[in-house]
Amino acid sequence: MSTIAATTIALPQPKTGASTREWIAVLAGMIGAFMAILNIQITNASLLDIEGGIGTGVDNGAWISTSYLIGEIVVIPLTAYFSNVFSFRRYILVNSVLFPLFSIGCAFAHDLGTMIVLRGLQGFAGGVLIPMAFTMVLTKLPKHQQPLGLAAFALSVTFAPAIGPTIGGYLTENYGWQTIFFINAVPSAIMGVALALTLDKQPMQLGLLREGDWAGIISMAIGLSALQTVLEEGNKEDWFSSPFIVKLSILAFVFLVAFIWIELTVEKPLVKLRLLKQRNFGIGVAVNVLVGVALFGTVYILPQYLGQVQRYNAEQIGNVLAWTGLPQLLLIPLVPMMMKRFDARYIGFLGISIFAISCFMNITLSADTAGDQFWIPNIIRAIGQALVLTPITAITTAGIAPSDAAAASGLTNMLRNLGGAVGTTTLGTVLTKREQFHSNIIGQSVTLGRDEVRTRLDQLTAYFVQHGVSDHAVAAQKAVVALGQVVKRQALILGFADTFAVIGVVLAIAAVALLLTQKPRAGVGAGAH
Repeated sequence: MSTIAATTIALPQPKTGASTREWIAVLAGMIGAFMAILNIQITNASLLDIEGGIGTGVDNGAWISTSYLIGEIVVIPLTAYFSNVFSFRRYILVNSVLFPLFSIGCAFAHDLGTMIVLRGLQGFAGGVLIPMAFTMVLTKLPKHQQPLGLAAFALSVTFAPAIGPTIGGYLTENYGWQTIFFINAVPSAIMGVALALTLDKQPMQLGLLREGDWAGIISMAIGLSALQTVLEEGNKEDWFSSPFIVKLSILAFVFLVAFIWIELTVEKPLVKLRLLKQRNFGIGVAVNVLVGVALFGTVYILPQYLGQVQRYNAEQIGNVLAWTGLPQLLLIPLVPMMMKRFDARYIGFLGISIFAISCFMNITLSADTAGDQFWIPNIIRAIGQALVLTPITAITTAGIAPSDAAAASGLTNMLRNLGGAVGTTTLGTVLTKREQFHSNIIGQSVTLGRDEVRTRLDQLTAYFVQHGVSDHAVAAQKAVVALGQVVKRQALILGFADTFAVIGVVLAIAAVALLLTQKPRAGVGAGAH
């Protein structure tokens, strides 16, 4: 990203309070960020229905979410540069139109290939809206009002993923899976009109295209796409036993190393990796990545558990997850007031710790753990999430100069979403490996040498005989299969429990890391200088 690009985006800081016009622009930007982040998770509770609708297998359905996330991750660090080339106003307005158009296109997809392409393009347009909303907070609001803007942004980042499966599940069960791709139209129209009326017109600077860090852009796009594909397909292909995964891993490694080298050596880098040398920004970004793993991971794992183990439909899954999102609407607006009275580091530490506790509460899963049993952990998780992002963002950006605001925004949001993508696929692998582990352990105990096993098989055989299976040998075979399914289900439950434990440990590390940052100056939010 060029220095000129970052500087041009940094609008003059108001001396007193932001005007109504500026607040409308900021809040309109938040609509875009909310919708963009919402669409990462909105398909989670509806994947089985979408897979059936486009005729793909369950192994490939994850690409419906992953392709969108790849598009977002690739475009986020490009946003500051392109918004300078085409002008901030023009770039955000064009993408506010493309985002709902690509979304509506997904509703008419009839095969997996088309869906992946359209979701990727939707993510490419939606990803622009996230850092631009963040940048407007840092450049349009004065220091004392930035915590309010950060709270609105936090609402987008934490509330949107939590409520996404709820909205998606309700629409899928009542109106069909296609409707989840139509809901972006009206909010996007409102956002586009508001931004068109409040953002100042600026000339395009097409000459900057010649100054672009094109080597960095190409190496980043190839490296990140290859990495995400490795993570997505690795578990299915048994990782490095697959030549495809090995080749793709080498490709990802080479291009990502090249990208880092380019960004550290060129005069005008696409991504200002040198910002990571600043103590608060470097640690803050690392904490953001770990929190991203947990935010995206919990919204991925819980619907999987409810669907695979408890056989919940999309709407039922959404109703369970709603209790993670709704309390945040009440709590997040209160965080800026807390930050005026307490050290932001301790508020963030408390929030991450509460979030971690909610995950550890799920490590005792059993066959009886269903929707009602998640009510208290989800409420606790909502409280923790509400206290996390606003203070973390304030700490991370406290020492960032206005000229670096766009660069910091792109780097922070890219790495948090990348953390979510890596976390989701890693947790899927953890789940698979731990299920296999528990299946082996339980299987060693379920042998015909044990009286309990023989008694249970006799009971099951008698059950099948009583329910229409006349051949005793067939009934006995069905009993063995049924017992095997019980073992598999129990192993799966224990695998999910272990996965929640992993998320809890990741959050515990993040909480401790946050305490290593320096205390931001009193009354100073993001963008302080």
